[in-house]
Amino acid sequence: MIDFTTILEDIEPSENEQKNIQNLSDKLIDIINTNAHDKGFSARAVLLGSVAKNTWISSDNKEDVDIDIFIKFPLSTSLEDLKAQGLELAYYCIETVGGTYEERYASHPYLTGVIDGYPVDLVPCYDIQQSKELKSAVDRTILHTEYVRKNLKTNQEKEVRLLKRFMKMVGTYGSEFKVGGFSGYLCELLIIHYGSFLEVLQKASSEWKPGYQIDLMNFGTADLFSDSLVVVDPTDKNRNVAAALTLQKMAEFRVAAANFLENPKKAYFYPKEISYDLQAIKVEFEKRDTHSIILTFPAPEIPDDALHPQIRKTENSLVKILETGDFSVLGSDCWTSEGNDKENQKVLILLEMNTWHLPHYRKHFGPRVWDDDNAKRFTQKHPASWIEDDQWVTLTRREHQDAESLIKGTLTKRGIRNLRVGKHLKKKILNNYELLNVSDLLIPEESDEKLLKFMYCYLHKYELLTR
Repeated sequence: MIDFTTILEDIEPSENEQKNIQNLSDKLIDIINTNAHDKGFSARAVLLGSVAKNTWISSDNKEDVDIDIFIKFPLSTSLEDLKAQGLELAYYCIETVGGTYEERYASHPYLTGVIDGYPVDLVPCYDIQQSKELKSAVDRTILHTEYVRKNLKTNQEKEVRLLKRFMKMVGTYGSEFKVGGFSGYLCELLIIHYGSFLEVLQKASSEWKPGYQIDLMNFGTADLFSDSLVVVDPTDKNRNVAAALTLQKMAEFRVAAANFLENPKKAYFYPKEISYDLQAIKVEFEKRDTHSIILTFPAPEIPDDALHPQIRKTENSLVKILETGDFSVLGSDCWTSEGNDKENQKVLILLEMNTWHLPHYRKHFGPRVWDDDNAKRFTQKHPASWIEDDQWVTLTRREHQDAESLIKGTLTKRGIRNLRVGKHLKKKILNNYELLNVSDLLIPEESDEKLLKFMYCYLHKYELLTR
Protein backbone atom coordinates (compact mmCIF):
# COMPACT_ATOMS: atom_id res chain seq x y z
CA MET A 1 0.00 0.00 0.00
CA ILE A 2 1.19 3.52 -0.77
CA ASP A 3 2.43 6.01 1.81
CA PHE A 4 -0.21 8.72 2.22
CA THR A 5 2.20 11.20 3.83
CA THR A 6 3.08 13.13 0.68
CA ILE A 7 -0.56 13.18 -0.44
CA LEU A 8 -1.63 14.61 2.91
CA GLU A 9 1.08 17.25 2.64
CA ASP A 10 -0.63 18.40 -0.56
CA ILE A 11 -4.24 18.34 0.66
CA GLU A 12 -4.00 19.31 4.33
CA PRO A 13 -4.32 23.09 4.88
CA SER A 14 -1.10 24.78 5.91
CA GLU A 15 -0.90 26.82 9.09
CA ASN A 16 -1.02 29.98 6.98
CA GLU A 17 -4.15 28.80 5.13
CA GLN A 18 -5.88 27.88 8.37
CA LYS A 19 -4.96 31.24 9.87
CA ASN A 20 -6.31 33.15 6.85
CA ILE A 21 -9.59 31.22 6.89
CA GLN A 22 -9.99 31.57 10.64
CA ASN A 23 -9.23 35.30 10.59
CA LEU A 24 -11.73 35.92 7.80
CA SER A 25 -14.39 33.81 9.54
CA ASP A 26 -13.82 35.61 12.86
CA LYS A 27 -14.04 38.97 11.08
CA LEU A 28 -17.37 38.13 9.43
CA ILE A 29 -18.81 36.71 12.64
CA ASP A 30 -17.76 39.78 14.60
CA ILE A 31 -19.37 42.14 12.03
CA ILE A 32 -22.66 40.21 12.17
CA ASN A 33 -22.76 39.84 15.94
CA THR A 34 -21.86 43.48 16.58
CA ASN A 35 -24.49 44.67 14.11
CA ALA A 36 -27.10 42.33 15.60
CA HIS A 37 -26.38 43.72 19.08
CA ASP A 38 -26.61 47.31 17.84
CA LYS A 39 -29.96 46.63 16.16
CA GLY A 40 -31.35 44.67 19.09
CA PHE A 41 -31.68 41.45 17.08
CA SER A 42 -31.57 38.17 19.02
CA ALA A 43 -29.10 36.62 16.61
CA ARG A 44 -25.63 35.13 16.81
CA ALA A 45 -23.33 34.10 13.97
CA VAL A 46 -21.28 30.89 14.12
CA LEU A 47 -18.92 29.04 11.83
CA LEU A 48 -20.21 25.65 10.64
CA GLY A 49 -19.45 23.19 7.85
CA SER A 50 -16.15 21.56 6.88
CA VAL A 51 -14.02 24.50 8.05
CA ALA A 52 -15.52 24.27 11.55
CA LYS A 53 -15.04 20.48 11.52
CA ASN A 54 -11.46 20.79 10.20
CA THR A 55 -12.17 18.41 7.33
CA TRP A 56 -11.70 20.86 4.46
CA ILE A 57 -9.11 20.26 1.77
CA SER A 58 -6.32 22.64 0.85
CA SER A 59 -6.45 23.95 -2.69
CA ASP A 60 -4.47 26.30 -4.88
CA ASN A 61 -7.83 27.72 -5.87
CA LYS A 62 -9.58 29.66 -3.09
CA GLU A 63 -12.91 28.92 -4.81
CA ASP A 64 -12.64 25.30 -3.62
CA VAL A 65 -12.83 26.32 0.06
CA ASP A 66 -16.34 27.00 1.40
CA ILE A 67 -16.88 29.19 4.46
CA ASP A 68 -20.31 28.59 6.02
CA ILE A 69 -21.46 31.28 8.43
CA PHE A 70 -24.86 30.56 9.98
CA ILE A 71 -26.85 33.28 11.75
CA LYS A 72 -28.74 31.58 14.57
CA PHE A 73 -32.06 32.88 15.91
CA PRO A 74 -34.02 31.63 18.96
CA LEU A 75 -36.85 29.19 18.25
CA SER A 76 -39.33 31.84 19.41
CA THR A 77 -38.40 34.05 16.43
CA SER A 78 -41.07 34.22 13.73
CA LEU A 79 -40.08 33.00 10.27
CA GLU A 80 -40.76 36.47 8.88
CA ASP A 81 -38.36 38.07 11.39
CA LEU A 82 -35.73 35.39 10.77
CA LYS A 83 -35.85 36.05 7.02
CA ALA A 84 -35.89 39.85 7.28
CA GLN A 85 -33.35 40.25 10.09
CA GLY A 86 -31.11 37.43 8.86
CA LEU A 87 -30.84 38.86 5.36
CA GLU A 88 -30.35 42.38 6.72
CA LEU A 89 -27.39 41.18 8.81
CA ALA A 90 -26.01 39.16 5.88
CA TYR A 91 -26.24 42.04 3.40
CA TYR A 92 -24.62 44.45 5.86
CA CYS A 93 -21.76 42.02 6.52
CA ILE A 94 -20.88 41.26 2.92
CA GLU A 95 -21.22 44.87 1.80
CA THR A 96 -19.03 46.04 4.70
CA VAL A 97 -16.14 43.85 3.52
CA GLY A 98 -16.71 44.63 -0.18
CA GLY A 99 -17.71 41.14 -1.27
CA THR A 100 -19.81 40.13 -4.26
CA TYR A 101 -23.01 38.21 -3.62
CA GLU A 102 -26.36 36.94 -4.81
CA GLU A 103 -29.49 35.94 -2.95
CA ARG A 104 -30.51 32.28 -3.13
CA TYR A 105 -33.31 30.24 -1.67
CA ALA A 106 -33.18 26.98 0.28
CA SER A 107 -36.05 26.59 2.75
CA HIS A 108 -35.73 30.37 3.06
CA PRO A 109 -33.46 33.04 1.50
CA TYR A 110 -29.73 33.25 2.20
CA LEU A 111 -26.71 34.97 0.65
CA THR A 112 -23.91 33.29 -1.23
CA GLY A 113 -20.94 35.32 -2.33
CA VAL A 114 -17.20 35.73 -2.63
CA ILE A 115 -15.05 37.58 -0.07
CA ASP A 116 -11.30 37.92 -0.56
CA GLY A 117 -11.56 35.18 -3.18
CA TYR A 118 -13.28 32.67 -0.84
CA PRO A 119 -16.87 31.44 -1.40
CA VAL A 120 -18.96 32.38 1.63
CA ASP A 121 -22.53 31.41 2.53
CA LEU A 122 -24.39 33.56 5.05
CA VAL A 123 -27.40 31.53 6.17
CA PRO A 124 -30.12 32.49 8.68
CA CYS A 125 -31.30 29.49 10.74
CA TYR A 126 -32.94 28.47 13.99
CA ASP A 127 -30.77 27.62 16.99
CA ILE A 128 -31.94 24.04 17.48
CA GLN A 129 -30.60 21.52 19.99
CA GLN A 130 -32.26 18.39 18.57
CA SER A 131 -33.94 17.31 15.34
CA LYS A 132 -37.50 17.48 16.69
CA GLU A 133 -37.05 21.27 16.94
CA LEU A 134 -36.27 21.47 13.22
CA LYS A 135 -38.09 24.31 11.47
CA SER A 136 -36.15 24.36 8.19
CA ALA A 137 -33.74 22.00 6.41
CA VAL A 138 -30.73 24.29 6.94
CA ASP A 139 -31.12 24.05 10.73
CA ARG A 140 -29.66 20.53 10.58
CA THR A 141 -26.21 21.90 9.80
CA ILE A 142 -25.85 22.91 13.46
CA LEU A 143 -26.49 19.35 14.63
CA HIS A 144 -24.29 17.85 11.91
CA THR A 145 -21.32 20.03 12.83
CA GLU A 146 -21.70 19.28 16.54
CA TYR A 147 -22.00 15.52 15.93
CA VAL A 148 -18.88 15.33 13.75
CA ARG A 149 -16.82 17.47 16.12
CA LYS A 150 -17.76 15.18 19.02
CA ASN A 151 -17.35 11.85 17.23
CA LEU A 152 -14.59 12.31 14.65
CA LYS A 153 -11.24 11.70 16.30
CA THR A 154 -8.41 14.12 15.61
CA ASN A 155 -6.39 11.51 13.75
CA GLN A 156 -9.43 10.76 11.56
CA GLU A 157 -9.58 14.25 10.06
CA LYS A 158 -6.86 13.22 7.62
CA GLU A 159 -8.86 10.10 6.75
CA VAL A 160 -11.83 12.28 5.77
CA ARG A 161 -9.55 14.42 3.63
CA LEU A 162 -8.19 11.35 1.84
CA LEU A 163 -11.71 10.08 1.19
CA LYS A 164 -12.99 13.43 -0.08
CA ARG A 165 -9.97 13.91 -2.31
CA PHE A 166 -10.23 10.39 -3.74
CA MET A 167 -13.93 10.89 -4.47
CA LYS A 168 -13.30 14.24 -6.15
CA MET A 169 -10.64 12.80 -8.42
CA VAL A 170 -12.80 9.83 -9.50
CA GLY A 171 -15.85 12.06 -10.03
CA THR A 172 -18.14 10.86 -7.23
CA TYR A 173 -17.96 13.77 -4.75
CA GLY A 174 -20.71 16.35 -4.44
CA SER A 175 -24.34 15.87 -3.40
CA GLU A 176 -25.70 18.61 -5.67
CA PHE A 177 -28.14 17.31 -8.29
CA LYS A 178 -25.71 17.93 -11.14
CA VAL A 179 -23.33 15.34 -9.64
CA GLY A 180 -25.51 13.06 -7.50
CA GLY A 181 -22.50 11.97 -5.44
CA PHE A 182 -21.36 11.86 -1.82
CA SER A 183 -21.74 14.89 0.43
CA GLY A 184 -19.01 16.04 2.80
CA TYR A 185 -21.13 15.07 5.81
CA LEU A 186 -21.66 11.60 4.35
CA CYS A 187 -17.88 11.19 3.95
CA GLU A 188 -17.38 12.18 7.58
CA LEU A 189 -19.97 9.67 8.77
CA LEU A 190 -18.37 6.90 6.72
CA ILE A 191 -15.02 7.56 8.40
CA ILE A 192 -16.66 7.66 11.85
CA HIS A 193 -18.38 4.34 11.08
CA TYR A 194 -15.53 2.46 9.40
CA GLY A 195 -12.56 4.17 11.07
CA SER A 196 -10.31 4.92 8.09
CA PHE A 197 -10.13 5.76 4.41
CA LEU A 198 -8.86 2.30 3.46
CA GLU A 199 -11.56 0.56 5.47
CA VAL A 200 -14.25 2.58 3.66
CA LEU A 201 -12.80 1.45 0.32
CA GLN A 202 -12.53 -2.17 1.44
CA LYS A 203 -16.11 -2.35 2.73
CA ALA A 204 -17.55 -0.44 -0.23
CA SER A 205 -15.81 -2.66 -2.78
CA SER A 206 -16.72 -5.92 -1.07
CA GLU A 207 -20.05 -5.37 0.71
CA TRP A 208 -21.98 -2.46 -0.78
CA LYS A 209 -25.02 -3.30 -2.88
CA PRO A 210 -28.23 -1.33 -3.57
CA GLY A 211 -30.07 -0.83 -0.29
CA TYR A 212 -26.95 -1.26 1.90
CA GLN A 213 -27.63 0.16 5.38
CA ILE A 214 -25.55 1.99 7.97
CA ASP A 215 -27.16 3.06 11.25
CA LEU A 216 -24.55 4.55 13.59
CA MET A 217 -27.00 5.16 16.43
CA ASN A 218 -28.93 1.90 15.99
CA PHE A 219 -32.17 3.83 15.57
CA GLY A 220 -33.68 0.89 13.67
CA THR A 221 -35.24 3.14 11.02
CA ALA A 222 -33.10 2.16 8.01
CA ASP A 223 -35.93 0.09 6.50
CA LEU A 224 -37.95 3.29 6.10
CA PHE A 225 -35.77 4.24 3.13
CA SER A 226 -35.48 2.71 -0.32
CA ASP A 227 -32.46 4.65 -1.61
CA SER A 228 -29.34 3.17 -3.21
CA LEU A 229 -27.36 3.62 0.03
CA VAL A 230 -28.98 4.18 3.41
CA VAL A 231 -27.02 6.04 6.10
CA VAL A 232 -29.41 7.03 8.87
CA ASP A 233 -28.63 10.54 10.09
CA PRO A 234 -27.31 10.15 13.65
CA THR A 235 -28.98 13.48 14.49
CA ASP A 236 -32.34 12.59 12.90
CA LYS A 237 -33.63 9.01 12.71
CA ASN A 238 -36.10 9.95 9.96
CA ARG A 239 -33.51 11.18 7.46
CA ASN A 240 -31.19 9.33 5.08
CA VAL A 241 -27.92 11.24 4.67
CA ALA A 242 -27.27 9.38 1.40
CA ALA A 243 -30.65 10.22 -0.19
CA ALA A 244 -29.02 12.40 -2.88
CA LEU A 245 -26.53 9.69 -3.88
CA THR A 246 -27.49 8.12 -7.20
CA LEU A 247 -27.09 4.43 -7.93
CA GLN A 248 -24.73 5.44 -10.75
CA LYS A 249 -22.32 7.28 -8.42
CA MET A 250 -22.53 4.60 -5.74
CA ALA A 251 -21.57 1.99 -8.35
CA GLU A 252 -18.78 4.17 -9.76
CA PHE A 253 -17.27 4.65 -6.30
CA ARG A 254 -17.44 0.91 -5.62
CA VAL A 255 -15.56 0.19 -8.86
CA ALA A 256 -12.98 2.95 -8.28
CA ALA A 257 -12.39 1.67 -4.73
CA ALA A 258 -11.80 -1.86 -6.00
CA ASN A 259 -9.46 -0.56 -8.73
CA PHE A 260 -7.40 1.36 -6.17
CA LEU A 261 -7.14 -1.53 -3.74
CA GLU A 262 -6.04 -3.86 -6.51
CA ASN A 263 -3.39 -1.45 -7.79
CA PRO A 264 -2.82 1.46 -5.34
CA LYS A 265 -1.40 4.60 -6.97
CA LYS A 266 -0.91 8.16 -5.78
CA ALA A 267 -2.36 9.24 -9.13
CA TYR A 268 -5.85 8.53 -7.76
CA PHE A 269 -5.49 11.63 -5.57
CA TYR A 270 -4.59 14.01 -8.38
CA PRO A 271 -6.37 15.20 -11.53
CA LYS A 272 -5.99 12.70 -14.34
CA GLU A 273 -4.09 14.17 -17.24
CA ILE A 274 -6.38 13.96 -20.26
CA SER A 275 -5.98 15.65 -23.61
CA TYR A 276 -9.35 16.94 -24.78
CA ASP A 277 -8.54 16.97 -28.48
CA LEU A 278 -11.37 18.39 -30.56
CA GLN A 279 -10.56 16.53 -33.74
CA ALA A 280 -10.09 13.22 -31.89
CA ILE A 281 -13.53 13.61 -30.28
CA LYS A 282 -15.10 14.20 -33.70
CA VAL A 283 -13.41 11.09 -35.10
CA GLU A 284 -14.59 8.97 -32.16
CA PHE A 285 -18.21 10.01 -32.69
CA GLU A 286 -17.86 9.18 -36.41
CA LYS A 287 -16.42 5.73 -35.62
CA ARG A 288 -19.46 4.88 -33.49
CA ASP A 289 -21.60 5.14 -36.64
CA THR A 290 -24.49 6.61 -34.67
CA HIS A 291 -26.30 9.91 -35.13
CA SER A 292 -25.90 12.46 -32.35
CA ILE A 293 -28.53 15.17 -32.03
CA ILE A 294 -27.66 18.11 -29.80
CA LEU A 295 -30.40 20.34 -28.46
CA THR A 296 -29.11 23.67 -27.16
CA PHE A 297 -30.90 26.71 -25.77
CA PRO A 298 -30.25 29.61 -23.34
CA ALA A 299 -30.42 28.72 -19.66
CA PRO A 300 -33.00 30.54 -17.52
CA GLU A 301 -31.48 32.73 -14.83
CA ILE A 302 -32.25 30.50 -11.85
CA PRO A 303 -29.94 28.89 -9.25
CA ASP A 304 -28.05 25.77 -10.35
CA ASP A 305 -29.81 23.59 -7.76
CA ALA A 306 -33.11 24.44 -9.47
CA LEU A 307 -31.77 24.43 -13.04
CA HIS A 308 -30.13 21.00 -13.24
CA PRO A 309 -33.11 18.90 -12.08
CA GLN A 310 -35.23 20.61 -14.75
CA ILE A 311 -32.64 19.91 -17.46
CA ARG A 312 -32.36 16.24 -16.49
CA LYS A 313 -36.14 15.86 -16.44
CA THR A 314 -36.32 17.33 -19.95
CA GLU A 315 -33.53 15.03 -21.20
CA ASN A 316 -35.21 11.91 -19.79
CA SER A 317 -38.57 12.90 -21.26
CA LEU A 318 -37.05 13.45 -24.72
CA VAL A 319 -35.48 9.98 -24.57
CA LYS A 320 -38.84 8.45 -23.66
CA ILE A 321 -40.64 10.27 -26.50
CA LEU A 322 -38.03 9.11 -29.01
CA GLU A 323 -38.14 5.50 -27.87
CA THR A 324 -41.95 5.51 -27.84
CA GLY A 325 -41.65 6.61 -31.48
CA ASP A 326 -39.49 3.49 -32.19
CA PHE A 327 -36.20 5.44 -32.32
CA SER A 328 -33.49 3.62 -30.36
CA VAL A 329 -31.42 5.92 -28.11
CA LEU A 330 -27.91 4.62 -27.43
CA GLY A 331 -27.15 7.24 -24.79
CA SER A 332 -27.89 10.74 -23.56
CA ASP A 333 -26.43 13.38 -21.28
CA CYS A 334 -26.73 17.08 -20.49
CA TRP A 335 -24.35 19.97 -19.80
CA THR A 336 -24.41 23.66 -18.99
CA SER A 337 -21.76 26.26 -19.56
CA GLU A 338 -20.47 27.53 -16.24
CA GLY A 339 -19.26 30.82 -14.89
CA ASN A 340 -20.59 34.06 -13.52
CA ASP A 341 -22.14 35.16 -16.83
CA LYS A 342 -25.63 33.80 -16.16
CA GLU A 343 -27.15 35.87 -18.98
CA ASN A 344 -25.18 33.94 -21.62
CA GLN A 345 -25.30 30.50 -19.99
CA LYS A 346 -26.18 27.70 -22.41
CA VAL A 347 -27.89 24.34 -21.90
CA LEU A 348 -26.92 21.36 -24.03
CA ILE A 349 -28.77 18.03 -24.25
CA LEU A 350 -26.98 15.28 -26.18
CA LEU A 351 -29.04 12.44 -27.68
CA GLU A 352 -27.04 9.71 -29.40
CA MET A 353 -29.29 7.67 -31.70
CA ASN A 354 -28.85 4.03 -32.66
CA THR A 355 -31.85 4.44 -34.96
CA TRP A 356 -32.63 7.82 -36.41
CA HIS A 357 -34.54 7.00 -39.62
CA LEU A 358 -37.51 4.65 -40.00
CA PRO A 359 -39.75 3.43 -42.87
CA HIS A 360 -43.01 5.19 -43.75
CA TYR A 361 -45.11 2.47 -42.18
CA ARG A 362 -45.18 0.60 -38.91
CA LYS A 363 -47.07 -2.45 -37.70
CA HIS A 364 -50.09 -1.70 -35.57
CA PHE A 365 -51.59 -4.57 -33.59
CA GLY A 366 -55.32 -4.72 -33.02
CA PRO A 367 -57.68 -6.98 -31.07
CA ARG A 368 -57.78 -10.79 -31.02
CA VAL A 369 -60.04 -12.36 -33.60
CA TRP A 370 -62.19 -13.76 -30.77
CA ASP A 371 -63.00 -10.20 -29.63
CA ASP A 372 -65.86 -9.87 -32.12
CA ASP A 373 -67.06 -6.31 -31.44
CA ASN A 374 -63.61 -4.70 -31.32
CA ALA A 375 -62.39 -6.82 -34.23
CA LYS A 376 -65.27 -5.61 -36.37
CA ARG A 377 -64.54 -1.95 -35.59
CA PHE A 378 -60.82 -2.49 -36.26
CA THR A 379 -61.31 -4.15 -39.67
CA GLN A 380 -63.83 -1.50 -40.73
CA LYS A 381 -61.30 1.21 -39.86
CA HIS A 382 -58.41 -0.72 -41.44
CA PRO A 383 -59.74 -2.67 -44.45
CA ALA A 384 -56.20 -3.83 -45.41
CA SER A 385 -55.58 -5.53 -42.07
CA TRP A 386 -54.57 -9.19 -41.73
CA ILE A 387 -54.23 -11.90 -39.10
CA GLU A 388 -51.03 -13.00 -37.37
CA ASP A 389 -51.68 -16.00 -35.15
CA ASP A 390 -54.99 -14.89 -33.62
CA GLN A 391 -54.46 -11.12 -33.73
CA TRP A 392 -55.49 -8.50 -36.28
CA VAL A 393 -52.61 -6.42 -37.63
CA THR A 394 -52.40 -3.47 -39.99
CA LEU A 395 -49.90 -0.89 -41.24
CA THR A 396 -50.13 2.73 -40.13
CA ARG A 397 -48.22 5.63 -41.55
CA ARG A 398 -45.67 7.25 -39.26
CA GLU A 399 -46.02 10.93 -38.52
CA HIS A 400 -42.25 11.23 -38.09
CA GLN A 401 -39.78 9.17 -40.10
CA ASP A 402 -36.63 10.64 -38.58
CA ALA A 403 -35.65 11.50 -35.03
CA GLU A 404 -34.98 15.17 -35.72
CA SER A 405 -38.46 15.59 -37.16
CA LEU A 406 -39.98 14.08 -34.00
CA ILE A 407 -37.90 16.38 -31.77
CA LYS A 408 -38.88 19.44 -33.79
CA GLY A 409 -42.52 18.38 -33.64
CA THR A 410 -42.22 18.02 -29.88
CA LEU A 411 -40.61 21.45 -29.41
CA THR A 412 -43.65 23.38 -30.65
CA LYS A 413 -46.37 25.08 -28.62
CA ARG A 414 -48.64 22.13 -29.26
CA GLY A 415 -46.10 19.31 -29.11
CA ILE A 416 -44.36 20.47 -25.95
CA ARG A 417 -47.43 19.42 -23.99
CA ASN A 418 -46.13 15.86 -24.36
CA LEU A 419 -42.72 16.78 -22.93
CA ARG A 420 -42.05 16.75 -19.19
CA VAL A 421 -40.11 19.99 -19.32
CA GLY A 422 -39.13 22.17 -16.37
CA LYS A 423 -41.36 25.24 -16.19
CA HIS A 424 -38.40 27.63 -16.38
CA LEU A 425 -37.02 25.86 -19.46
CA LYS A 426 -40.22 25.75 -21.51
CA LYS A 427 -40.22 29.39 -22.56
CA LYS A 428 -36.48 29.38 -23.32
CA ILE A 429 -36.81 26.31 -25.54
CA LEU A 430 -39.82 27.57 -27.47
CA ASN A 431 -38.27 30.99 -28.04
CA ASN A 432 -34.75 30.05 -28.99
CA TYR A 433 -33.54 26.48 -29.48
CA GLU A 434 -31.15 24.95 -31.98
CA LEU A 435 -30.64 21.37 -33.14
CA LEU A 436 -27.02 20.63 -34.02
CA ASN A 437 -24.82 17.66 -34.76
CA VAL A 438 -21.39 17.09 -33.24
CA SER A 439 -19.50 18.70 -36.12
CA ASP A 440 -21.69 21.81 -35.83
CA LEU A 441 -20.93 22.07 -32.12
CA LEU A 442 -17.22 21.29 -32.07
CA ILE A 443 -15.89 24.35 -33.83
CA PRO A 444 -12.27 25.22 -32.94
CA GLU A 445 -12.97 28.89 -32.25
CA GLU A 446 -16.02 28.23 -30.07
CA SER A 447 -15.32 24.99 -28.14
CA ASP A 448 -13.92 25.66 -24.67
CA GLU A 449 -12.15 23.01 -22.63
CA LYS A 450 -15.12 22.38 -20.33
CA LEU A 451 -17.33 21.50 -23.29
CA LEU A 452 -14.63 19.26 -24.74
CA LYS A 453 -14.26 17.58 -21.34
CA PHE A 454 -18.01 16.90 -21.26
CA MET A 455 -17.93 15.37 -24.76
CA TYR A 456 -14.81 13.33 -23.95
CA CYS A 457 -16.23 11.99 -20.69
CA TYR A 458 -19.46 11.05 -22.46
CA LEU A 459 -17.40 8.89 -24.83
CA HIS A 460 -15.13 7.58 -22.05
CA LYS A 461 -17.40 7.05 -19.03
CA TYR A 462 -14.91 4.76 -17.27
CA GLU A 463 -11.96 7.15 -17.67
CA LEU A 464 -11.80 8.64 -14.15
CA LEU A 465 -12.36 5.37 -12.28
CA THR A 466 -8.91 3.95 -12.96
CA ARG A 467 -5.29 5.06 -13.19
